[in-house]
Amino acid sequence: MTESVHLRLALAQINPTVGDVDGNAELISEAIGGARDAGAQLVLLPELCLSGYPPEDLLLRGDFLHAVRASLESLAGEVSGIVALVGFPERAERTDHPPPNPMIDPLVPPAHNSLAVLAEGEVAAIYRKIRLPNYGVFDERRYFEPGEAPALIEVDGALVGLTICEDIWVPGYPESEEAAAGAQLVVNASASPYNRGKGAAREEMVAARARAHGATFALCNAVGGQDELVFDGRSVVVTPTGETLARATEFEPEMLVADLLLAAPVEGTGDGSSSTVPVIARLGSGAEAGHEGESRLAPPLEREEDEVYAALTVGLRDYVEKNDFETVVIAISGGIDSALVALRAVDALGPDRVRLVVMPSPHSSEGTQADARTIAANLGAELIEIPIDEPMRAYEQALSPSVAGTEPGLA
Repeated sequence: MTESVHLRLALAQINPTVGDVDGNAELISEAIGGARDAGAQLVLLPELCLSGYPPEDLLLRGDFLHAVRASLESLAGEVSGIVALVGFPERAERTDHPPPNPMIDPLVPPAHNSLAVLAEGEVAAIYRKIRLPNYGVFDERRYFEPGEAPALIEVDGALVGLTICEDIWVPGYPESEEAAAGAQLVVNASASPYNRGKGAAREEMVAARARAHGATFALCNAVGGQDELVFDGRSVVVTPTGETLARATEFEPEMLVADLLLAAPVEGTGDGSSSTVPVIARLGSGAEAGHEGESRLAPPLEREEDEVYAALTVGLRDYVEKNDFETVVIAISGGIDSALVALRAVDALGPDRVRLVVMPSPHSSEGTQADARTIAANLGAELIEIPIDEPMRAYEQALSPSVAGTEPGLA
């Protein structure tokens, strides 16, 4: 029977970029090193963090999957003194037929959504996501083949169940099998996109799984914006009673470290030795044994407006940053809508990267123009004035034969 063990766990809540394998590998390497320096024995990173999420049609490129795997092997070679769990897309190897050519057979998923176990300088084991979401913003069945079985690893005497995002959103398989097989800790590498109230709902879902199985659950979520998606972070560690032991900040990268006392499996569960759930790796981290200590419990944003504003700001910042845009240009009228957009842009990028344009016309009053100038001054952003009276008159003259006899309007 597995005994109670202490384990220091780190959740590396990072902000990867889709397609930037080298940049993501650098973030991952820094996170693993930081977790090791913090004395962690096990560090968990987000789902598909090496490729960025969602990689979509990049997964149809064999050279991309090859580059990801080469980067993973390089990362593994640097890992010592800790066990690291890293999400990556893995080329699906088939024995029944060769890998698909997407130009010929686009309906054959080319990859697995996988979690690599890195230890002692190598890829020690791999778990493959079983539940593939195909609703809302998700399209995973197009790109991924599901994994075939739950999996456990042993780290410094602790039995750890491996899952990826959707694997725990629906109660039951595979986390129920892992818990029944003796998992004291179930970890979940996640890339769970934000919507209003999502962080609280996600945390309650994790708490429900922990209570149901009498095991500690830890979810590490991605953070940052990627095109139309925003990831809110808010990684959590929840005790077997459903109490949140540790919580990371929302919308910011963070290394969350939690000291766990993992109880032995409850009576009637196993230790993985005779279970149908395989222990795919038995590892020693090489770190000093963990100990009980205080874990950070970041307070969630209290007001819904603050949460939504933070999401919008992060989404804009990362859209600009990840597409290598230098500045943004915003037309301001002096009204509340353009004022809010300008404020969000300055909060996201800083005033030096925001250009605000005022366009005086016959339809804008002196009052609204003055308000627009005041907004630019208050925000410290560059103001550009472009009077549009003459262009409006030119359009009016050019269009007058076609609109003769009609009443003029604002449009």
